Amino acid sequence: MDYEFLISDLNLNKSKKNIGTDKGLAKIGDGIVNLTYSVAKSIYLTKNNPNNTIVRTGKKVGKNILEVALKNADMKTFAKTRANAHDLADTVEALIAYVWLNNTISTKEIIDLLVENFSGNLYDRQEEIKSAILAFTNLLNHIKKFLPEK
Repeated sequence: MDYEFLISDLNLNKSKKNIGTDKGLAKIGDGIVNLTYSVAKSIYLTKNNPNNTIVRTGKKVGKNILEVALKNADMKTFAKTRANAHDLADTVEALIAYVWLNNTISTKEIIDLLVENFSGNLYDRQEEIKSAILAFTNLLNHIKKFLPEK
């Protein structure tokens, strides 16, 4: 189904700030980010489980992971000026919602990209954070081409 009508007003003015600071998009993106992260982590843990058992997790993504990923991808220009960690995480969520609603990336593609970029022991919180930052940085770098340049 085409969801473009939900962002048609943003597509008229296609500006980095309008997209990256839209609170409604961030709320939609929050669901997309947490769903895809949880499924991707479940897939990764299942594939790397020595007991050959299926692992399902409902883990949410921390704001600090998204904040660092946005900075690493050099995409702070999408955020509001003087943004804190929560604002920067909202920006990541808004950007992901924007490309998803534009049908330029699917939920499956997001999950696959995250799984491909995970590494190490995701049961260790510090390793999980490093791995998640890298995975979300790569996701943001991947979606840059679908976002406005100004």
